[in-house]
Amino acid sequence: MTDAGFFGHPRGLATLFFTEMWERFSYYGMRAFLILYMVAPVASGGLGFADADAASIYGTYTGSAWGASILGGLVADRWLGQFRSVFVGGTIIALGHFTLAFRALPFFYSGLALIVIGTGLLKPNVSTLVGSLYESGDTRRDAGFSIFYMGINLGAFIGPLVAGYLAQRVDWHVGFAAAGVGMTLGLVQYVVGRGRLTPALDRLAATSRSATPSTATLPNGVSAAGVLGFNTTEWKRIGAIVIFFIVAIIFWGGYEQAGSTMNLFAERFTRLELLGISFPSSWFQSVPPIFVITLAPIFAWLWVRLGPREPSVPAKLTLGLLFMGIAYIVMVPAGSIAQGSVRISPWWLITFYLLSEFGELCLSPVGLSAVTKAAPVRIVGLMMGVWFLSNAFGNKLAGWAAGFISTVPLNTLFSVNAVVLLAAALIMFMLVKPLKTLMGER
Repeated sequence: MTDAGFFGHPRGLATLFFTEMWERFSYYGMRAFLILYMVAPVASGGLGFADADAASIYGTYTGSAWGASILGGLVADRWLGQFRSVFVGGTIIALGHFTLAFRALPFFYSGLALIVIGTGLLKPNVSTLVGSLYESGDTRRDAGFSIFYMGINLGAFIGPLVAGYLAQRVDWHVGFAAAGVGMTLGLVQYVVGRGRLTPALDRLAATSRSATPSTATLPNGVSAAGVLGFNTTEWKRIGAIVIFFIVAIIFWGGYEQAGSTMNLFAERFTRLELLGISFPSSWFQSVPPIFVITLAPIFAWLWVRLGPREPSVPAKLTLGLLFMGIAYIVMVPAGSIAQGSVRISPWWLITFYLLSEFGELCLSPVGLSAVTKAAPVRIVGLMMGVWFLSNAFGNKLAGWAAGFISTVPLNTLFSVNAVVLLAAALIMFMLVKPLKTLMGER
């Protein structure tokens, strides 16, 4: 009998939904004020770093947090397994945030390092568990990842409101501690809900035992069993994932400037008042998840509703790049206005985030689902790590771009972002059919 105890999906999705929600509460709650803390004067409790230095550290930290996922996938595949990797990773993340609550500079760097290690263990493996909740060919998988993505963004919405407010209006280090409390709550419910994950864990164990090297022959006559044990079809799918990886780097390079370039833009050039309500600049980081929470169910319904007319995975990724490019086009006139002494309306940033979330919903949950479907089962954790590695490079790219906010005209900075993203969308559009062939789709 089909497990449909959580909004028509397996009950284990609820456990993973809330695990990821609290982990993202901690990550995005702290990220909402991280670069602001680094550039804030020492007299106000900050570190007093220059923009370029703070942006570089920010990009290295966020990039490393995603990049560590490839090692986390390997650790799960070879040693710990997915369930224990998520638990150990979450524990290390919580310790990292609590370490950041101490004021000495060595605690700052060691706390960031702990979060990087923990995120690497947790992030790819919780997504692998989501994919394993579904049998092969279950049409609910894409919709399930979209619901899971709502959990990510619910945490990303609440985190800046709580941790960001405490950091900017009370004390920076209270904000760091609040992020640690969130991750701890996520761990508690993860352990309590372990029983709901039994079908997924059993399925992972069974497929791992049954995976044997293929004896298929590659086009050049070399046995596939002699080349890591993959047959021709598997190599084609791996090739498609590599191309998706490159596309995702470009997308995340634009999208992830939300926490760096756009965060500094909000603090320095945007009115921090809306509908008569004054708020800390870190609250802008809660705007993107508001849109995702609102739009994710619509996208999940749309993909199912379209049925055979649903856009292919490559087509959805193309749309993601297109929307992200348009978002930066919107910011070009905003950057021109902000060169003066008058702060611009917050609606500019809100519009930017709306368009960027259209792009994210076309790319991120779809990419997660595609990797769990296309990757050979014996390296699914590794390939999920490769997917998250694209976010690592994108985050480092975003941090590098943020370093120009004080030295390059804002309208020029936003224009360059738009051109790169739209050019990538055009190239991806021309590759849609070849990529469908690689994935075995019609």
